[in-house]
Amino acid sequence: MSQAIVIEVQDEAAGIVVGSSGHFRFFSSQPAFDSFDGRTFRSVEQARRAVAERDAARPRRRAA
Repeated sequence: MSQAIVIEVQDEAAGIVVGSSGHFRFFSSQPAFDSFDGRTFRSVEQARRAVAERDAARPRRRAA
């Protein structure tokens, strides 16, 4: 049975990873992370790091 794990950044879901056959496939839930959609990772932590690095590089909107 596969298990889905939510990957969050800044308290928002970036997507989920689903484990299968020794790898974890990422499914994006935010357009900013669509480039990872379908990508496989060796671990949940590897997926979390990749998403966190992408999030850190994203430009932020300033509050008015």
